[in-house]
Amino acid sequence: MAKPPKIPSTSALRLLRAANVSHVVHPYAYVDRGGTAASSAALGVDEHLVIKTLIFEDEDARPFVILMHGDREVSAKGLARALGRKAVAPCAPEVAERHSGYQVGGTSPFGLKKALPVYVEASVLGLETIYINAGARGLLVALRPRVLTELLAAQPVEVAIGG
Repeated sequence: MAKPPKIPSTSALRLLRAANVSHVVHPYAYVDRGGTAASSAALGVDEHLVIKTLIFEDEDARPFVILMHGDREVSAKGLARALGRKAVAPCAPEVAERHSGYQVGGTSPFGLKKALPVYVEASVLGLETIYINAGARGLLVALRPRVLTELLAAQPVEVAIGG
């Protein structure tokens, strides 16, 4: 009988447990550069329910988190307008890792190294269950989206492209 995969203890999972957040951990075989298409296929769930955690920065290099459906893209112009900034863009991978404390591909909005403002595509909050990174490559956690606003004070924005 095959042993179940070992679940790493990440900052994200420690935070969720400490806050008594109901969640289910889903390990999967990580595919380099596979993104949410690979993770949703591995778990057998709609890619729209898999939420990616992106580290962006504004024109003054102030970092923040934007949470987006796996099958959608972020409108940088729309996001800058929504936040009242001149411009926003994704951080370079090494910069994102420095801000979050997580390896790109394993970035979770929970248990960040630095407290960052968190924004979430508004339609994410209407889903029943979301799958979001648990702080390691190949590790998602299923939970109710209200946790994003209750635990992270995530502010809703409407900046999705696609779908």
